[in-house]
Amino acid sequence: MFTGLITAVGTIREVSTTDAGREFVVAAPYTGLSVGESIACNGCCLTVRTFGDGLFTVAAIVTTLDRTTLGGWRVGDTINLERALAVGDRLGGHIVQGHVDGVGTVLSTEERGDAWLIDFSVPSDIDDLLVPLGSIAVDGVSLTVNALPRAGVCQLSIIEHTLRHTTLGTLRAGSRVHVEADMLAKHLKRLAAPLLTH
Repeated sequence: MFTGLITAVGTIREVSTTDAGREFVVAAPYTGLSVGESIACNGCCLTVRTFGDGLFTVAAIVTTLDRTTLGGWRVGDTINLERALAVGDRLGGHIVQGHVDGVGTVLSTEERGDAWLIDFSVPSDIDDLLVPLGSIAVDGVSLTVNALPRAGVCQLSIIEHTLRHTTLGTLRAGSRVHVEADMLAKHLKRLAAPLLTH
């Protein structure tokens, strides 16, 4: 479990295909890592396989590759990182599972005063889980839905701190992003489904 508050931006150092799947060596400033711990990589929960001085290795299996952008990651790419929440930590963002619901595409970016607006498409199966001023995780970053301009489109308003400490400032039209809807909304939709079919 995560909060969507990014603690580092990592760099992909190596990409290979192994028996474990698509394997990535990531450079990051973390210390005290352990084999088997979870790290959200652009919002996708992955398991640490090995680690060393300023590096750790994770792998993605085919089902993960099918629903994320990981298959397109290349050496030199930068990704948002967050280690799993520890009991007693502040929950400064919102509850993020690291389970990517789908991939969205950035439609436009616009600077408006001191805000950076990003409009992006959202997968149809999570469109109805979004509400204005509700929570969403995009590439692992806990964000507030600024507006829903039209069906299938979500708008974010990014503050300067987030632009400096994540990769969101590099997004441009055509960029693909991981989207995770609010966990509570997903459970409510599932529970309400039998009532809505009558």
